[in-house]
Amino acid sequence: MTDVQKKTYSMTVFGCQMNERDAETLRGFLAELGYEESEAAEGADLIILNTCAVRQKAEEKVLGLIGRLGRLKAKKPELKIAVCGCIVQQPEVAQKIKRKYPFVDLIFGTHNIAAFPQLLQRALESEETVLDLWEEAEGVVEGLPVARQDNIKAWVNITFGCNNFCSYCIVPYVRGRERSRKPEEILKEITLLVEQGYLEVTLLGQNVNSYGRDLPDGIGFADLLARVDRETGVKRIRFTTSHPRDFTAKLAETMARGKNICPHLHLPVQAGSNKILALMNRGYTREHYLERVKMLREYLPGCAITTDLIVGFPGETEDDFAETLDLVEQVSFDAAFTFMYSKRSGTPAADMPNQVPMEVKKERLQRLIALQNKHSLRHNEALLGSTVEVLVDGPSKTDPTVWSGKTGTNKTVNFSGEGISKGQFVPVVIT
Repeated sequence: MTDVQKKTYSMTVFGCQMNERDAETLRGFLAELGYEESEAAEGADLIILNTCAVRQKAEEKVLGLIGRLGRLKAKKPELKIAVCGCIVQQPEVAQKIKRKYPFVDLIFGTHNIAAFPQLLQRALESEETVLDLWEEAEGVVEGLPVARQDNIKAWVNITFGCNNFCSYCIVPYVRGRERSRKPEEILKEITLLVEQGYLEVTLLGQNVNSYGRDLPDGIGFADLLARVDRETGVKRIRFTTSHPRDFTAKLAETMARGKNICPHLHLPVQAGSNKILALMNRGYTREHYLERVKMLREYLPGCAITTDLIVGFPGETEDDFAETLDLVEQVSFDAAFTFMYSKRSGTPAADMPNQVPMEVKKERLQRLIALQNKHSLRHNEALLGSTVEVLVDGPSKTDPTVWSGKTGTNKTVNFSGEGISKGQFVPVVIT
């Protein structure tokens, strides 16, 4: 008697760690439903696109991919195609996909992932596109299945949604209002991960610093972080992302006192000009930001600080950009994610006057990258001759003959050695 052939699926994930974490939940559901993941989309029974809406380009990329999948569906009519995530949480985009690509079988958003098995069943039985969007999430659903891609590092959601409404950002519209998980649920999840052999967790939220504001017991992010450090036994704790407006002395002190909290802070500044920060609706000034950096370095002198920076925001003059360069000089970030501003329909910034020409944005971005590279090199050269502790991720992606891993300060280290395996903590001399 031969085994019944297993159903297979292929998933493409766009965007941030939140989308990656959602994909782990979808994989968990699919495993329970008897599906196996396939490397190639061509042979799969189900194709899922988990989408990102942060940049217009991401949306265009997804729509182009859906168009190409139509040709695959024409050859294999029994193939099922699902599109989910942030793009389709915008009702007008979901309707556009349904209208323009009628071969898509299932469209669902960010708020109803918990209903995925029922939605998939409807799509399997229906002749037409199943479109299911919720305007808001119905609280936090615990106990969903998860199939993680890594066995030593894990993402753990602590909040969902965002209340900040930065003028360039679509996230609050597609991820909804801020919702915090109960601390007991978070601690339970991390303790179980440690029992399963996980060595590092990253606490995830659009703004981790505002954790707990919607909970009745008055716990804040610094309190949660201290409890994770004290009560779970996990070897490394990271978190992302922090909002500068809500970064407190209590959090800096908690990081400094923590036994297993990594000495690395990702603190997106976005711009160095107060005028631009106000137009972005960021809720802080450059002076406030610089004070927070000074405070953190007093509490935790060896801490690595990384950031996000946007150039060419509407209304940015050469003087405004010069203030961003000056802030980068003053802070001396270990690394930075740098972006050219791109219009995102549905956000206030898309309709602002004085949009900056593309050639000006490109030129400013190159100057910013050159300056940041100088600071990154300086920080890395300062480590020459020192010994750092590296958590081994596995063979290097760029050179499989050497090992690769991260320091506590989140720097990638490539090194050679015998008798090494993934998941080891290894002392490495920086040469």
